[in-house]
Amino acid sequence: MAELPEVSVCYLVRDTPQGTEVLLGRKKTGLGLGNLVGPGGKLEAGESPTDAAVRETLEEVGITIAATDLVLIGELRYPFTHHPLWSQKSWAFLCRTWSGDPVESDELAPEWFPVSSIPFERMWDDARFWLPRALTGESVRATFVFGADGRTVESTEIHGREASAV
Repeated sequence: MAELPEVSVCYLVRDTPQGTEVLLGRKKTGLGLGNLVGPGGKLEAGESPTDAAVRETLEEVGITIAATDLVLIGELRYPFTHHPLWSQKSWAFLCRTWSGDPVESDELAPEWFPVSSIPFERMWDDARFWLPRALTGESVRATFVFGADGRTVESTEIHGREASAV
C-alpha cells in the first residue's frame, strides 16, 4: 500500500472544578466540514508530526504549545476505500500545558466539552472507538475503514499500546 498523507491533531485537555474538559472545534472548511475535531492538519514537507501539531494548534485556535508538552496518544490509519483521496495517517497528541486562550479562525470554531460527555455524534465516527481511551493517556494504534457514505466506520482494528516514536 502506498504511503498515506499524514496529519497531526492535538487534543488540549484541562481540569476545571466541574471536571476534565477537551477543546474541540467545529470544522469550517474542507474534509469533515461541520464535524467537531481537534486542531490539526497536514504535515508540511520535512515537518515532524509534533512540529505540525504545534503549528496547526497556533494557526487554528491561537494557542501556543511546546513540542515537549505533547504526549502521543494515537497512531491512526484511515483508508477510505470508496474515497481514496481522503485516506490518511493521523498522529494524535494530548497536551495539558499551553499559553493563550482559544480563538476562532477561518478553520475552526473552538469550544470546551466535558470529557464525560463528548458529543461523538458530531465527530468523525471513529472518535467514539478510540478517543475516550486516548484522553486517559493510553496510546492507541488503530485502523478505521470508512464505508461508502464516507461517514460511517465499516471496520476497525484497534490496539492499545505505545505508538511508534515520532
